[in-house]
Amino acid sequence: MWNVSGITGAAPVWIEVMNQLHYADNNPEKKAPQSLVRKEIHFPQGVEPSREEWFIPGTEPNAEDQRIGQFNQRIIYPPSGTIIALDPDIPPDLQRIFFISQPRTGHLRWVLNDRTIMGGDNNSPWTPRTGSYTLSLVDEKGRIIDTVQFEVRGPSED
Repeated sequence: MWNVSGITGAAPVWIEVMNQLHYADNNPEKKAPQSLVRKEIHFPQGVEPSREEWFIPGTEPNAEDQRIGQFNQRIIYPPSGTIIALDPDIPPDLQRIFFISQPRTGHLRWVLNDRTIMGGDNNSPWTPRTGSYTLSLVDEKGRIIDTVQFEVRGPSED
């Protein structure tokens, strides 16, 4: 074929293939695996129309708990794996760390190495000491929302 370009040669073939693939009788109805759960998701009026979605059992959202702009609460600072270095030239009581969560809410509490240290909305600084730490954000029912591990290094304390 001479003087045939994509628009005059390939395009008609492409459209014919696409039309054949999209005929209803060529596309049998696909069934979801039995391990999935189908749930209708409702949005506030004007945000988005309701629709059905498929979920792994136990991960489907609870309609009573949904809010506009909702996202999972988590620890922002310190990120997991952080190594905090104490400066020997700065007095220990001036070296402080603020734990930050997103979003800031009053119904959560900070638990450091299995000990509650403050409420989730509290901006009280924590004075670091050398060692390894597990920091958790815990709700009012005692469920762990998020956990990070970090380490504080510095001059040994006498």
